[in-house]
Amino acid sequence: MAELTPDDLMFKPGLMAGERILITGGGTGLGKVMAEACLMLGADVYICGRRGGVMGETAKELMAAHPASEGAGRCVGIACDIRVPEAISETLDTIWADGGALTGLVNNAAGNFISRTQDLSPRGFDAIANIVFRGSFFMTLDCGKRWIAEGKPGSVVSILTTWIWSGGPFTVPSAMSKAGIATMSQSLAVEWGSHNIRFNNIAPGPFPTEGMSARLNPTRGEATGGNYRDMSGNPMGRVGEMRELANLAVYLLHPLSAYVNGQTIAIDGASWQAGGGGFASLRSWTEDQWKAAREAIQATNAKDRAQRTV
Repeated sequence: MAELTPDDLMFKPGLMAGERILITGGGTGLGKVMAEACLMLGADVYICGRRGGVMGETAKELMAAHPASEGAGRCVGIACDIRVPEAISETLDTIWADGGALTGLVNNAAGNFISRTQDLSPRGFDAIANIVFRGSFFMTLDCGKRWIAEGKPGSVVSILTTWIWSGGPFTVPSAMSKAGIATMSQSLAVEWGSHNIRFNNIAPGPFPTEGMSARLNPTRGEATGGNYRDMSGNPMGRVGEMRELANLAVYLLHPLSAYVNGQTIAIDGASWQAGGGGFASLRSWTEDQWKAAREAIQATNAKDRAQRTV
């Protein structure tokens, strides 16, 4: 179901006409909402993810909800596993052949789950780091090399978390990977600024999505740091609204924000300043609670693998 209406966007119709945006992990959750906002404002939007069927269905759904007759652009779904550099290159070849250079990239694809760090296996670590850290880097590198070779400008927006500042207990692989991408953005903002390629990051607080809740609040149990039903620790006392994130992403992607470079903007109601915004409260969990969480996450992962084989 579409999330946004024209009244949810602060920008004038047609603002993104002529823009060409790729959003990784764009088939669901935050990626889908950002894709919808860009599409509504006239951009050609490409969404990619491992589940090609989901990408195609999302693209059809969004275009049906926002037809070209209302000023919307196009949305194209592409199957791409960003853990594989060759797959990234093939995807970008397809996009470039479909209308020329991208103008913007959103590094949104991610994986995460709560776990005590001593319980992590190398495979569990790689499941997150290979997407968030390596995948985001290789996608950014491939786009950047093309922009530099063609003398084209570009805007890269990476979706991080406030854990890059406060640390991420019980989500260490994600915190490490997101911090690495934050450093990449700061570094390339300087290195590639002369090419008019800029880098900014968004650090969202709690914006509940189905995929996030299944792995970060797997047992749906008592109020914890990962339970978004208890927002008493947030200064604004609520979760974020999808339209708030969508408007910020559009701003950073648009050429009129071109002097904003190398920045990370938190959008969390000041939650991390008030207490870190992470999962430190899980220190009180018992062995039985961790066992229940692991089993719930494993069931979610098995369901996802089954869907990818359909």
